[in-house]
Amino acid sequence: MDTQNVVSDEELIDEYSEQSGSQGIKRKYDDLENNEEEEEGGSSQNSNYDNSSVVAKHYNQLQEKGLAERFNSKIFYLRNFNNWVKSMLISDYLEKIKDSIRFGSPLRVLDMCCGKGGDLLKWQKGNITYLICTDIASISIEQCRARYEKITNNDPPDRKSFHAEFFTADSTRDRLRERYSDPSIELNLVSCQFAFHYCFESPKQAEMMLKNVSECLRVGGYFIGTIPDAKDIIKRQRAAQTDSFGNDIFQIKFISDSNDLPIFGSKYNFGLDGVVDCPEFLVHFPSFVKLAKKFSLKLIEAVRFEDYFPKKIGRGRSLIEKMQAVERYGLNGNRNLTRSNEEEYKHAKDFLLQKGGYDNRKKCGTLSASEWEVASLYMIFAFQKVKGPIE
Repeated sequence: MDTQNVVSDEELIDEYSEQSGSQGIKRKYDDLENNEEEEEGGSSQNSNYDNSSVVAKHYNQLQEKGLAERFNSKIFYLRNFNNWVKSMLISDYLEKIKDSIRFGSPLRVLDMCCGKGGDLLKWQKGNITYLICTDIASISIEQCRARYEKITNNDPPDRKSFHAEFFTADSTRDRLRERYSDPSIELNLVSCQFAFHYCFESPKQAEMMLKNVSECLRVGGYFIGTIPDAKDIIKRQRAAQTDSFGNDIFQIKFISDSNDLPIFGSKYNFGLDGVVDCPEFLVHFPSFVKLAKKFSLKLIEAVRFEDYFPKKIGRGRSLIEKMQAVERYGLNGNRNLTRSNEEEYKHAKDFLLQKGGYDNRKKCGTLSASEWEVASLYMIFAFQKVKGPIE
């Protein structure tokens, strides 16, 4: 973690209050990077098992953890940091939408692969009108519905914060529109957080996912999300010179041949401190962008987390503190750090030494090096639905 990605106490405090069968295209990644204009072609290969059911089973079996247990987790700040990134991304695009529609117009959102409803409060605070929540894991959907009922429990029946519908579906295989209570609904925003990579198991699944994104999204609406950065994962695998790498909180192990990676179906297993342990697929981003054009989705931005953080911290300082998305580090005693190894905070120590050394009693906000190694694997993306062909 670079010292530029450390937040000082002054910056944090001197702000206002919170404002299935796998089908692969057999050209290698490296080949396509050098010639992205080639037409895709390739052969299919059968998977030993249905990855969708594996993913659904994994998330259905995840147990809810209490606040105390989450606070003692090695990835407590990492999860909060990722949540902060999502908050900033969602807030930015809701504001763009509000600026583009008439005051009082409905604001409708599809939370695709919504999980247990971790973004429900973001939608409530964003003053949306209607929310569609769908996920492959039925138990997650039940928990999401329960959370919605809880946060809107005190709303007057005729004046809900926002109305919502929930259903279980595989967004990579099922046509979602057929499941909507109103198939003619026009959406302003589609959000898919930490899940789009599952559709890159095959071209057919990626196309269905993007069809579900675009089909009911109105022209001018946005598709936003967060995914692992495939290029960075491959870079780390090459540097490690092994198909398995990571640290004590995350592990990546390639299942596909890392020397012959297809565009679709490049499979690896991702483990994260007991929270995630299931197969994922690399998203070849040029192919993602190219395929999105077919569904009238134009790329607006794509930014890695390590670049998104300094870009957004000016507006998000008070929120990052409120969400406990960084932990405090100081040169004069750190009794409550999540990691006992001082090397985990060398970047923060160097930052404070540059600011005045041990005479400086201030602290800074940071992630441990191990957590940052995970956070910097990811990137945000945003597409806009447009009318007509995209160059």
